[in-house]
Amino acid sequence: MNGAAVPGTAAPPRAAAVPRRWTGQRRFFIGAAAFAIAIAAWFLLARLGVVSGGRFPTPSDVWRSARQIAFEPGYAGGTLWQHVFHSTRLVLLGFAVAIGTGVPLGLLMGTSRRADLLIGPIFSMLRPIPPLAWIPLAILWLGLGDGAKIFLIWVSAFTPALINTYAGVRSVDPTLIEAARVHGAGPGRLVRDVLVPGSLPMIFTGLRLSLQTAWMTLVAAELVGAFTGLGKVLATASLDINPGMILYAMAWVGVMGALSTKLLARIENKVLPWLKH
Repeated sequence: MNGAAVPGTAAPPRAAAVPRRWTGQRRFFIGAAAFAIAIAAWFLLARLGVVSGGRFPTPSDVWRSARQIAFEPGYAGGTLWQHVFHSTRLVLLGFAVAIGTGVPLGLLMGTSRRADLLIGPIFSMLRPIPPLAWIPLAILWLGLGDGAKIFLIWVSAFTPALINTYAGVRSVDPTLIEAARVHGAGPGRLVRDVLVPGSLPMIFTGLRLSLQTAWMTLVAAELVGAFTGLGKVLATASLDINPGMILYAMAWVGVMGALSTKLLARIENKVLPWLKH
């Protein structure tokens, strides 16, 4: 009866729509509660002596490390904000280069079969090589400056950007492409008005993966002769056998990675408002 209510009977109750704001608040409170429980368990284990400062830092160890690095002269050649600023700068520069090369190349390979046949085999051969394997060549080509670190971050972040852009272009409905061609769209207009808008969700997925990969590669990149940075703090703390400083620097890598990913998600929501969760 097409879902119509039978006369004399009560209409079935409709599910109440849950505002998106409430869903976001619920997710936030659940995450905050889980984090608070983990911190409380850490304090309790330290209080009971289960956590040994020689193997895993206690809350007091981390607090001392936080105070030490917060003020001049800091730790490992700088204060916390100097290290955070330098690491964030490297990640953003490497990420920008990855976007500037991976997305256009993915569009090219997705739209041109000749380019795919030419570039695809080379990319397939280089893709399995881990970013750490490029460290010797990075030093040889670019020295011990920031250029080598940006290169390593680019190597790791380039692949997700290219693959997801390529997949996004290939997933565009062929009917839309043919319709655009019938209406006289040239190659440039086809890419601008059909392929790029149609592949934007996959492109942003690749950008999120690229950004996360860039932060994951940061520590290895800053082992290449770094004078400041969170990776430098981790390397120095491991030599000093300072687990409190190690955990504190790791926490800041996670915090900055989460904040930058959140910022990218906000940009995605502005560009693609219909994909908001």
